[in-house]
Formats: sequence, C-alpha cells, structure tokens
Amino acid sequence: MQKTYRIRKGLNIPMKGEAEKVFTRADQAEAYAVKPIDFAGLTPKLSVKEGDKVKAGESLFFDKYRPHIHFTSPVSGEVVSVVRGEKRKLLEVVVKPDANQEYVEFGKANPKELSREQVVEKLTQSGVWPAIKQRPYAIVANPEHTPKAIFISGFDTAPLSPDIDFAVKEEAEAFQAGIDALSKLTSGKIHLNLNPDFPSSSVFSKAKGVQYNYFSGLHPAGNVGIQIHHIDPINKGDIVWTINPLEVIIMGRLFLKGVYDATKVIALAGSEVQKPRYFILKSGASIANIVSENLTQPAENLRFISGNVLTGTRIAANGFLGYYDNMVTVIPEGNHYEMFGWALPGFGKFSVSRSFFSWLMPGRKFKLHTNYNGGERAYVVTGQYEKVLPMNIYPVHLIKAILAKDIDKMENLGIYEIAEEDMALCEYVCTSKTEVQAIVREGIELMVKELG
Repeated sequence: MQKTYRIRKGLNIPMKGEAEKVFTRADQAEAYAVKPIDFAGLTPKLSVKEGDKVKAGESLFFDKYRPHIHFTSPVSGEVVSVVRGEKRKLLEVVVKPDANQEYVEFGKANPKELSREQVVEKLTQSGVWPAIKQRPYAIVANPEHTPKAIFISGFDTAPLSPDIDFAVKEEAEAFQAGIDALSKLTSGKIHLNLNPDFPSSSVFSKAKGVQYNYFSGLHPAGNVGIQIHHIDPINKGDIVWTINPLEVIIMGRLFLKGVYDATKVIALAGSEVQKPRYFILKSGASIANIVSENLTQPAENLRFISGNVLTGTRIAANGFLGYYDNMVTVIPEGNHYEMFGWALPGFGKFSVSRSFFSWLMPGRKFKLHTNYNGGERAYVVTGQYEKVLPMNIYPVHLIKAILAKDIDKMENLGIYEIAEEDMALCEYVCTSKTEVQAIVREGIELMVKELG
C-alpha cells in the first residue's frame, strides 16, 4: 500500500550553481582511482602492485576479513600508483586507462533464473557488491546476512543535488534487472521511495517488484536513513540494506552485459562553475578534464568536493570521484577574514537563524563559501538540532553519549538509526561548530568494535 510522508523538519540551503539538465559525455580521464577510504569499516588487502596490468572488473584489493568481497577497477589499464597515508594506510589505487578498454567477462544471466548464492557470487567477484550498504552502521553489507528489507531513495534533496529522474533516463532495462537481482537477496520488500511533488521518471514509475513510498518536504527528506526511520525503524538486531539508483543500474548492466560497466551520470555544480551541467563518466574518474577551463577563478581559491557540500569529501582539482558520489561541487574557499562580518546587514548572506536581513528575500540563492565564521566553542543545548532532524531521537543527548563512550545510552538514544549524512544538517546549524558527523562515525566504529 502506497503512503505519503510529509517531512516538516529540515532545511533547504539555497545555493547558486545548480546543474543545467544537459548531458555531456566526458572524455576519458587521464586516471581513475578506487579509494578504500570511501568504504567505512574496510580493512583492505591489495590484489595488485604498481606496474600491473588490469582489466575493468579485475580486483584491486579486497576486504581482509571478508576476502570474497572484491573492489575492482572501473577501467582496464596499468596500476600507476598505490597511495598510502599515515601508518601506511591505503588511500588510493590509481589506474591509467588503456585507449581500448578490456573487460573481465562475468557472463550474462537473467537474475530471476539464478539462486541467491549465484547472484551474490557474481556481485562480489565483479566489484558491484560494495554498492550495497548495511544499516545500522552504513557499512558495506555482509552477503552472509539476509536483510529484512532493501531501501532505495529515488531522489536527492541535498544542496545542488542532481535530478535522479534525469540521470536515469534511458536505463529502464538495466534498472529493472538490478531490482530483479536485489529481490534474490531478501525475503522482504524492496522499498522505492519517490517524491510526489515532481513526476517520477518512467524508469521508476514502471519498475516491477518494488513497494512505492512517497516523501516530500525539506532536506533531508531524500536521505534513505530518514525514510527508513519513518517506514520501518531499525531496532537492535535488525538489518536492512540500502543502495543508490545509479548503482542499481550498474548492477543491472552486470547481468545484461556480463561485464562491470561503471558508467554513471554525475552533476558538476557550484557557484564557481561556469557551465554547471551533467556529465557521463565512469566511477573513480579524475575530475580534471570536466573542471578544466570551466571555473570562474583560479583553482587555488576554490574548494573541490566529491559529493555535496554537507557530506562530500574534499579533493584536489585533479582528484577522483568517490565510489558512492553522484556529483562534484565547486565553491569558494573561506580563506578570508571579514571585519565586523557578523554585525553588518548581510543582504548577500544566508542565515538559518535570521541573523541577516536576507531572510526578507525568500527564493534568493546564495554564493556560499567554507568559512566557519568562528571557532569551536562550548557545547550547549539550543534546540537547533531538533529543528533540522526529522527523527524521533534526541540528537544532542546521543552525541554526548558517543563522546562519553556510553554504549548502553547510545543504543537507547538511537545509534542504530543514524549515519553521518542524517546528522549533516545538525553540523551545519551548530552554533558550537562541533564536527557532528565525525563524532557519529566514531560512535559507529565503537559499536562495531564492541558488539560486531
């Protein structure tokens, strides 16, 4: 039975630089990378070394504790760099692509005719499996578990987020094949969550084997964690899986074409992009060729983000698109000081608390930068978090329980329901400048360590 949920708490951040709905097929990037840091909770073990030749779909590294889960190359070429950080932590495996692409053949198949074990084997060997995340904890799903349901959010409400309906055009067959494969992984429902305020793509509206749910309202209405909370909250012992629609399409291609085709549609957005638009490229691509000569000012004055401004990861101007990211955002660096900035009228500044007169101009969009406008200060209860978090939990109390490493209180206060992205707006509105998302991940890692 279809149901519509109206999200009344939250915040839409009005930013300039939304991507124009125009497809541009990007030239092949100079390099591609798969980054273990994209996968929370992963302990990677290399399958290759510098100088090795690989095909698209060939393993670059695997999970030390679940060696059957492989993380594979999106392109064929030469492994040119294995980048490590402190304590030799593996950060990136970089592949320089060949002019002519070669693929590992995994074999075409109709997922409806396969067993669960056969579907799992194809997904884990090809590198598509990491697209499936587990809740609680927002980590790569364990194929040995059977989730009570699978959730797919068919829209995104984050600042400057891409129009998913536009991005999945012409991919109906692959999306349905992906849904058919997912149906083999759970005995429960596959929830496809859409926005009733806009007509959905036929790719979504004509999908078979899904339960439709509708969400409207402010961000984070498009976050799958918020949707799960309202449809079927996660209790202790529950396991559900989530996956992005573009990854469902990549999964479907695996069965239709028999190869790992990591091509996806991403949005290049932000106030510092001259022509913000949609690009067709492969996961892990260097962003250099899509931002080059498409910026309003020199790159050293800009912040490049793989993902959106709330939850994305900072990368270099020639950095690589994250595995789960469907957009690249470019905004000004906040590397400047503005005297009496808080005391000026600020008609060109956005304020959640209406500190500036800009609130008198609804509908205006703003050119926002990365300046904190202050430093970390005493953590006090202000009620700000509750205004932007549409979940029936006490966010400040939960954060304090994490800081105190009180596992019992963390459980009682809702640690199983949240991931970093769900608390991103709390971090944005926080007067204390507290890094809420980092604290949430620390709490999740503690839960995994102590309880498994």
